[in-house]
Amino acid sequence: MEASKDSDGFAQDPQEPPEQGWNHWQAGLWSLLALLAGLALSVWLAQMQQQRVDERRRQGLEQVANDTHAALRDRIEEAALLLRGLQTIYATSQSVEPDEFAASFTNLEPQTRFPSLQAFAYAQRERRDGRDFFPVVLVAPLPENERLLGLDVTSQPENLKALLGSAATNRPALSAPFPLLQAAPGQGRSPGVVLRLPVYRSGPPPVTPAQRLERLQGSLAVSFLVNDLIANAVPAQSRQLLHLQVTDVTSERSQPLYDSHPAAHDPVAFDWQRSVEMDVGGRTWQLDMHPLEHAVARLDWTQSLLLPGICASVLFALLVGSLVSTRQRALSLGERMSRRYRASEARFRALNDLLPALVLLARSRDGMVMYANQAAQLRLGRHVRTLALADLFDEDEQRAQLRRSDHPGCSNAEALLRSANGDRFWASVSIAPVQLDDEQQLLMVASDISEQRQLTELLGYQATHDALTELLNRREFERRVDHVLAGIAAGAPPCALFFIDLDQFKLINDTSGHAAGDQLLVQLAGVMRDQLRGGDVLARLGGDEFGVLATSVEDLEGAKLVAGRLREAVDAYAFIWEQRSYTISASIGGVMVEHAEANPKELFAQADTACYLAKEAGRNRVHFYREQDDEAARRRNEMQWAHRLRWAIDENRFLLQYQEVWPLALDLDAGARIELLLRFREENGQIVAPGAFIPAAERYGLMPMIDRWVIEAVLGNFDRLHPSGTSLQLATINLSGASIEDEALSSLILELLQRHAVDPRRVCFEITETVAVRSFAQVTRFIEPLRAVGCRIALDDFGAGMSSFGYLKSLPLDIIKIDGSFIRDLTHDSMSRAIVRAVTDIGHERGFKIVAEWVTGYAIADALAEIGVDYAQGFGLHRPQTVVFQRES
Repeated sequence: MEASKDSDGFAQDPQEPPEQGWNHWQAGLWSLLALLAGLALSVWLAQMQQQRVDERRRQGLEQVANDTHAALRDRIEEAALLLRGLQTIYATSQSVEPDEFAASFTNLEPQTRFPSLQAFAYAQRERRDGRDFFPVVLVAPLPENERLLGLDVTSQPENLKALLGSAATNRPALSAPFPLLQAAPGQGRSPGVVLRLPVYRSGPPPVTPAQRLERLQGSLAVSFLVNDLIANAVPAQSRQLLHLQVTDVTSERSQPLYDSHPAAHDPVAFDWQRSVEMDVGGRTWQLDMHPLEHAVARLDWTQSLLLPGICASVLFALLVGSLVSTRQRALSLGERMSRRYRASEARFRALNDLLPALVLLARSRDGMVMYANQAAQLRLGRHVRTLALADLFDEDEQRAQLRRSDHPGCSNAEALLRSANGDRFWASVSIAPVQLDDEQQLLMVASDISEQRQLTELLGYQATHDALTELLNRREFERRVDHVLAGIAAGAPPCALFFIDLDQFKLINDTSGHAAGDQLLVQLAGVMRDQLRGGDVLARLGGDEFGVLATSVEDLEGAKLVAGRLREAVDAYAFIWEQRSYTISASIGGVMVEHAEANPKELFAQADTACYLAKEAGRNRVHFYREQDDEAARRRNEMQWAHRLRWAIDENRFLLQYQEVWPLALDLDAGARIELLLRFREENGQIVAPGAFIPAAERYGLMPMIDRWVIEAVLGNFDRLHPSGTSLQLATINLSGASIEDEALSSLILELLQRHAVDPRRVCFEITETVAVRSFAQVTRFIEPLRAVGCRIALDDFGAGMSSFGYLKSLPLDIIKIDGSFIRDLTHDSMSRAIVRAVTDIGHERGFKIVAEWVTGYAIADALAEIGVDYAQGFGLHRPQTVVFQRES
């Protein structure tokens, strides 16, 4: 039988290939393999899911365990603080009456925080027959604890051991658990613990254990029901998830203290447990934590990935079988089509009709396009075959070359092409002569590179311009300076180089956010650009610093005109952001560029120095660099100051003076109030004001060192600062912004207060408004631990910067010091008077005390008293004097 023929004349197979049965078997095999692989993956994923769940549970249990440990530790520390409060009362008054003791207990309200608290007690040391006895003489609350009065602590060994331990160390000491006496007869005695602190006789603080035991006057104690103490401290979540056990393991015979779930004895099959030992008042408590069964239950099958995985595996197996079967059919069909179209395969490969590149064939003799592939027709137009090859090029020279019959061709040349409808685009073009059908032809292959060229141009622009302001960047600006110097060497006129630094940018950036700062830079770039001439160059050098290269200025006077015009334009500009208006000014430093041999780095350094001096001279001004500039010499002198300050402490060069702060109302607290002022003492005894060395200390990062010396000197000699001695009510210490950013300073202050036994309520730390605004979060973190122990915090120079009453709502303060610029003009300037009154009223509303600075006489003091200001300070009231402890040295 003859094979039939299709319409194209190619023979068809009379039947399907004999491998079809094999194909079905192969599809089934692949489906089975896919099913097995899917099931294996599902099991693995379910295991991984369970592992992740278990890991999250471990992490959760670990966090709960940490919270439990921290809560129990914090509860004991709070109990110790209660005793510290009573110890402070005994430190100030060696004799405490029962009414005072009961009132102290009532004021502290300890049972609201410690429901397990049984009693506060004080045991008086008595020496009889060569032995010490400690009878309890004061108890609070008395109605529930009458049985404790007269109890001799020596009759309770565990209680006595805690008493002696606290006396030797002056630290809280906890007793071992023992039955308390508070329960009424017949009710049994509840096990409890006693936390103790010593009370010493008056005199210098004892240092050694022997001195402490010798000076021991009595012992303060607070007693708790130990089970209830721990139960109240443990968070509810901990009891819900964990089996908690607390045991006193100080001695070889451990004593159980607390068990959250006494009936939960069977361990849970989960590989997590936690055991922590805690130092609690000299005793060791062990906290054991095990998860409860409901906290570690395994995943329910409805939550597991196994069932969805099985379903997905079945579907995947069916899909694989279908794909394999379809592929086999497609291969068979492809083979038949390949045989059908094999005759035309060579032509399609030659023409590459489906390539994205533009492929054209043109006759060599007249250049007319004979063939264009689909990509060429889409990009150049459907009528491209009616054009000559030369007509596709935009440049006349390239068109002329292509019209020559002897065109040699080109390789990878970039050319601007135009389509039949006039669109232009850049392309990478290759043209080669070819011989087809015994005729000389030109084969052109082109690729559209318009996007690549645009990207190259964009990258070139970004490499030389600032992304925010679209001005030249620093690198391109330096290149322009080099170019100008080369021009001056060739005879070009001189020019001027300016550095422009915005005066208020950092304050606006910190208070209103980076978005406001960025918008300010963009707007001021436009303002300054409008003031420049055609050949001038403006660039952003970084941050809020700009550079200007003013060409053809002829002389210094011309340069000053350009710089003055820039300064006035910035000064006149009002920046509006979120319904707030800001005034802006700029400090400009300039240097003339007149010599070709000038070093660009030196020019930049000179312009930077001039800009710095403009700021130092008061800002919002222009300063040109001079070789013999006295201000530049002063800046160099700062380096010498920095070297001297590094050795000032060792050489005893720092001097403290105090200025008294006077109350303006008769009903204010009595006692002296002072502010400590720092001075530098020369070798010849001359006293140097801080304005001469503080700028150098700030520039070279020495303020933290100086502030630490001041704090240690003040707290170490607190009762020898002022002639009033121990009657000094408040001493104020100034802190710099760099010191406030020191994370360890607040801890050092707390340690010094405790070491030198200084009442924190007699110490005030003063920060400036600018520092508070710039580092609000850091200032808050620094202030909180100091205020927690009683220190006062004052805000200095309020009104000198961009004052905002808003942050007074959240900044923890005690005192506001109004800047002296408002006080100086108080009696004849109504606006200053109104501002002082507003600050006073708002400060009093927040509970702050108000202090006025720069008070020059009693007339201003009387006016301040009439407004309601609490305190006054100034040279008109008291001139600074050397602190008492340094007058002898």
